Amino acid sequence: MAVPMVLSVMGFTATGITSSSIAAKMMSTAAIANGGGVAPGSLVATLQSLGATGLSGLTKFILGSTGSAIVAGIARFY
Repeated sequence: MAVPMVLSVMGFTATGITSSSIAAKMMSTAAIANGGGVAPGSLVATLQSLGATGLSGLTKFILGSTGSAIVAGIARFY
């Protein structure tokens, strides 16, 4: 549930990348590094896609399960 909110706060939104955001800085850096364009499949391209389309039910389930497992593993030590 937190992933879409985090993406939005970073500037990866359904309407595109927000100007003057972390996402805009990431995109600029990636474009400069690639000679003017963002490479397909790169981190910026993937985050932009997730921000524009949201997460599927399966992806939400996987992220939730993984997060729960990590927290349960950490909690065992306390």
